[in-house]
Amino acid sequence: MIDGLLQKWPVKPVIHTIQEVFPVLDSIKIKLQYLLPKQGLTRLAGWGAEKRAATLTHWVIKAFARFYSVDMKEAQNPDIKSYATFNEFFVRPLRDGARPVVSGLDMLCLPADGAVSQLGAITDGKLFQAKGHFYSLEALLAGNYQLAEQFKDGQFATIYLAPRDYHRVHMPCDGVLREMIYVPGDLFSVNPLTAANVPNLFARNERVISVFDTEFGPMVQILVGATIVGSIETVWAGCVTPPREGIIKRWTYPAAGEEGAIALEKGQEMGRFKLGSTVINLFAAGQVRFMPQLNNGTVTRMGEPFAEALRAPAAAPQEPTTTDFV
Repeated sequence: MIDGLLQKWPVKPVIHTIQEVFPVLDSIKIKLQYLLPKQGLTRLAGWGAEKRAATLTHWVIKAFARFYSVDMKEAQNPDIKSYATFNEFFVRPLRDGARPVVSGLDMLCLPADGAVSQLGAITDGKLFQAKGHFYSLEALLAGNYQLAEQFKDGQFATIYLAPRDYHRVHMPCDGVLREMIYVPGDLFSVNPLTAANVPNLFARNERVISVFDTEFGPMVQILVGATIVGSIETVWAGCVTPPREGIIKRWTYPAAGEEGAIALEKGQEMGRFKLGSTVINLFAAGQVRFMPQLNNGTVTRMGEPFAEALRAPAAAPQEPTTTDFV
């Protein structure tokens, strides 16, 4: 009887393809970004990453390095047991010569290991985030319209640092620090999936904005926070966040040649993330041209060619004029 019913009303097996399942999983991940207590998770991660738990710490580091295929041969100290905390491991310095810095006065170097998320022109005061998503330059700069004006029609580059990457950030060119701005905000993840689905991601997340004067005009380097990024630090101020007080803070610094001026060289470390995130660079209009091999998804290594200066050609010497006297 059952066989007869099955023949009359055959049951079709339910088969879901990978293409059908993945969008559902991605949708769940994005919804969790809005629902989870990101601030609490970040504080918890920061607390755990600073704990000295001896064998447990070393086990966690070893598991992390294996899971993310971290190349410890590049580290100044490749011995996992030498790191007392997870944060010490995460911001490990590299051995000498691991990241040669491109030479040449007109060449800028990549500021970080990672992958290009987006780069290109700032058009109509907006930066491209991902397919279908743009965000405002002025919003990224915390409403500072005067600073935003300096980068009108300029260039931007966004580099995503994955968990396996080296997490110190370096200078793309020589520069003198003009100001630093801490902007409180959300702590969404900044991975490619989130960038493609959360509007205004980089303008809504916590970030530290550093403004430099360079021979290529003003340059901004922004360290963007994210979920479980325990802290953002700079070499001149130490830990900028935490604490997270919910207010914009601004520091100004002496100009070049003045006492106390902070001058950094191309390739020199300027900051670091304790757990990974994103770096955004802004350049004024007509100052630099990104290297043609850099595109969305290009793997980056600190010190490799980033951009080339667009210098105006030197004026041709004028021929001496003669005057005939009658």
